Amino acid sequence: MKRFSGVVGIQQGSRVLFSDFSANGPMWAGSGSREVRVRQDFAEPFVEPPSVLVGLSMWDMDHGTNSRVDLQAEKITTTGFDFVFRTWADSKIARVRADFTAIGLTRDEDSWDVV
Repeated sequence: MKRFSGVVGIQQGSRVLFSDFSANGPMWAGSGSREVRVRQDFAEPFVEPPSVLVGLSMWDMDHGTNSRVDLQAEKITTTGFDFVFRTWADSKIARVRADFTAIGLTRDEDSWDVV
């Protein structure tokens, strides 16, 4: 985690969410509403749930159908969040990689708990 002014931290990462082409999985071979949910843990916990920004960093989609994509961060906690990728109708998606940036409060190294 990178820290700014002692208490604001930022964590970044990248994750392949699925690769359905080779296995003929539902994102490639299916139709209608489809969803993939992948839990992403933070390397270090935040003090409270951070702000999380997600974005596509690689997508491999069929050229013969419309590209329909919805990517969100859901269930954000101090220790992680869920990447949620959705598509619908006849979209054929072979694989997707997504990146994240989480910014939030961290423990100050001068802070301590009295037990």
